[in-house]
Amino acid sequence: MKLATLKNGTRDGTLIVVSRDLSRAIAADEVAPTLQAALDDWSETSPRLDTIYKSLETGESADKSFPFSTTDVESPLPRAYHWVDGSAYVNHVELVRKARGAEMPESFWHEPLVYQGGSDEMLPPVGDVPVPSEDFGIDVEAETAIITDDVPMGTSAADAANHIKLLMLVNDWSLRGLIPGELAKGFGFYQSKPATSFSPVAVTPDELGDSFRDGTFDLPLITHLNGELFGQPECGIDMTFNFLQLIEHAARTRKLGTGTIIGSGTISNYDRSRGSSCLAEKRMLETIEHGKPVTSFMRYGDTVRIEMNDAQNNSIFGAIEQKVVPG
Repeated sequence: MKLATLKNGTRDGTLIVVSRDLSRAIAADEVAPTLQAALDDWSETSPRLDTIYKSLETGESADKSFPFSTTDVESPLPRAYHWVDGSAYVNHVELVRKARGAEMPESFWHEPLVYQGGSDEMLPPVGDVPVPSEDFGIDVEAETAIITDDVPMGTSAADAANHIKLLMLVNDWSLRGLIPGELAKGFGFYQSKPATSFSPVAVTPDELGDSFRDGTFDLPLITHLNGELFGQPECGIDMTFNFLQLIEHAARTRKLGTGTIIGSGTISNYDRSRGSSCLAEKRMLETIEHGKPVTSFMRYGDTVRIEMNDAQNNSIFGAIEQKVVPG
């Protein structure tokens, strides 16, 4: 099943069901007005939404459907109660910390690293992204994410799978020039982590079939910058902590409420021929090879496209397509 949020002039939009090929959609506000409302009563709404989805696939509801366009939607959850992003690909963490002259504690290989990001406003998946200054070191971070139901405090990784209800892609924007100063204060990210954006569509795990198993996406995540392929690392390779482990870590001392989004962190492989999912990593690799970075951070007018395709090369979530503009 594929779900999205249609823009309607309000903060939370209208819940819609989208066809598997992303060509058609049907309003689902008779089932639930918003995706959050659907998640809040998932055991009741999910079967009804699935019936609509199947009717889209068979053509039975063609008279009620309309053309689907990624420009017409918000991120699936335009605002969320809880957004926690991990750094599950620890080789990436090692590289970006090296780039700012910070040592990486050995514990990072044994315990997940997470931060709680701003979730009061998520950026639409397609459109302009305003940034106050080019001097802030504008960077993309291509990631995957899950949405959970209520996760009790103390949930173990062994019991976490049933709490994963939906999957998404992420562009976790970073302002690299602001990160060192903020972290030096010892209190974490804030200004260096502006609003995040997610894929046009959220999908149930069964849509990926065997490509989502053991809490891991097993497909490449494809990033283009200014129309050129930047990276296509395999999400299922070199993921130090899977989503089941991230759920366990996040729920160690608190309950996670329905609609919690958990991100993987930047996808990164030791096989550097697969490219990168953020500019900071590429710049660090250039520094190691050439003594200094060659690639610049993003400038006004630069564009990014993030997408994941199935084995038949069909887009699963729709593409995040954004352009950096003056804020």
